[in-house]
Amino acid sequence: MLSDTVRPGGAIRPATAADLPAIARLCAAHAEFERAGPVPADLAARLAPVLFPAGAADPRAWCLVADRGGEPVGYATFAREFSTWQAAEFVHLDCLFVSERHRGEGWGRALLDAVKDAAAALGAEQVQWQTPDWNTDAIRFYRRAGARARAKVRFALPVRPAAS
Repeated sequence: MLSDTVRPGGAIRPATAADLPAIARLCAAHAEFERAGPVPADLAARLAPVLFPAGAADPRAWCLVADRGGEPVGYATFAREFSTWQAAEFVHLDCLFVSERHRGEGWGRALLDAVKDAAAALGAEQVQWQTPDWNTDAIRFYRRAGARARAKVRFALPVRPAAS
């Protein structure tokens, strides 16, 4: 389903297990950029079975990397989801991030296009995601790409008591 998309200066390609340390670093930078808490110290190990399950099982989520000369400079993660209201599958774009040093080089659009292609290959009718309302650069970027905003408030409800 996922294949390399070659572009000047590098490629958008499916992540490999060898990319996990770089993906974890990009995730940490992404979390910091979005003013979120720190990522777990063992994030790479936690992502491994989700992105690269043993055996023939489909992954729970997929990851693409923007590879510039062998260095991952951005990533996108996504998963297949179901919309009850539409009675249809969609792809939830969980993360799309390009390191600050490489923004403006076309990596974000290339990642978004690759996720859209992967969603089509999965039989999804659309890609959905959210971005912080203060991230005006991302909002402009997504609108230029043809996305339409939906007004919602995202909630998170812990299922276990917080560790002390």
